[in-house]
Amino acid sequence: MRVKRGVVRHRRHKKIRALAKGYRGMRRSTFVKANEAVIRAGVNAYVSRKLKKRDFRALWITRLSAALKTKGIRYSAFIDQMAKKKIVLNRKALSELAIHHPGVFEKVVESVCTK
Repeated sequence: MRVKRGVVRHRRHKKIRALAKGYRGMRRSTFVKANEAVIRAGVNAYVSRKLKKRDFRALWITRLSAALKTKGIRYSAFIDQMAKKKIVLNRKALSELAIHHPGVFEKVVESVCTK
């Protein structure tokens, strides 16, 4: 007895086409093209989730560098002094302090850069 896959295949295709909603042309309506587009979109989303972390770290470092430059301190020297004094504040927290709480950031810089 042969197996008929009409309902199963229809559901699978419908699911893929739903994931391709908003795509243009045959990438939305044709199963084969939609499937290719959905798979590629998934790969790109996975890669971008990893790149996002790298991009934000670069942003925090740039902000810190700019904030420290106004005080006449190099970013690399500041991070080195933080490591030597065993002050554990990550770049995200320091960046947020520099933007939203400049007074607190000033105190942190003073505590790190005093000998």
